[in-house]
Amino acid sequence: MTESVYHIPVMLAQCTEGLAIDPNGIYVDLTFGGGGHSREILKHLDKGHLYGFDQDEDAMANIPDSENFTFVQANFRDLKKYLRLYGVKKVDGILADLGISSHQIDEPGRGFSTRFSGDLDMRMNQSGVLTAKEVLNTYEETKLHKIFGIYGEVKNAKTLAQAIVAERAAKPFETTEGFTSFLKKLAPRGKEYKYFAQVFQALRIEVNDEIGALEEMLLQAVEVLKPGGRLVVMSYHSLEDRLVKNLINKGKFQGELEKDFFGNPIRSLDPVSRGAIVADAAEVASNPRARSAKLRVASKREK
Repeated sequence: MTESVYHIPVMLAQCTEGLAIDPNGIYVDLTFGGGGHSREILKHLDKGHLYGFDQDEDAMANIPDSENFTFVQANFRDLKKYLRLYGVKKVDGILADLGISSHQIDEPGRGFSTRFSGDLDMRMNQSGVLTAKEVLNTYEETKLHKIFGIYGEVKNAKTLAQAIVAERAAKPFETTEGFTSFLKKLAPRGKEYKYFAQVFQALRIEVNDEIGALEEMLLQAVEVLKPGGRLVVMSYHSLEDRLVKNLINKGKFQGELEKDFFGNPIRSLDPVSRGAIVADAAEVASNPRARSAKLRVASKREK
């Protein structure tokens, strides 16, 4: 399965540049996917090593034939555990391209896309227990309201939650096609596809505990980076980007920046890029997924 079919990497050059690669350093690609970013990193390594994480077993078809590469089939929230397993305590750089791969969207059976009819699944790790079908058919109305409001930023989240509970009482939700047909009655006219995307995003985040996993990963990434090591994170929606931005700028996920007695900021990272880096018009035209991408680069502070 070629990477160009599986997934086109976004801002490839900017991600690689952000890592400031030492040819003999140790690097981690936390979202291996189609392997596009990993293959580019490997081009810059001599005696260095790259560990590629992905919880989706489909990604294993893209493993590069390189002695400088090790594939780790695991959720990136287990970063420290698996690095320890390989005897790695500190790394020079970490890359995370968040969200969902083109391959996962384009596989009807995975249930991620509104374009196909498939089971309401949405598990990135196919051995996981929770599915979108279970969320829709068993979650209480208040919990559904919260998920759609926070994770999907759906404006009529309360109305949607009420309608789901009423609908499933007569007929449980089974397929993506059936669910999108139901959503048409609630979607703003002319903005149906955006509405579908918001609702599906919220379900995907809940099924895969993406926010919890991201917070755990980011805290571990700060721990395992060497002083001067780079953290490069690309996100596709405001919820993720806010967490990354706050950790870099404030040292925590919420609240004000804390300072020590001398007025120095208490945080482990320094921003390398001023604000978020975004894709140029040419890349957005050739790869629409790049439109919503925000890339942030940080460096681990010297103690």
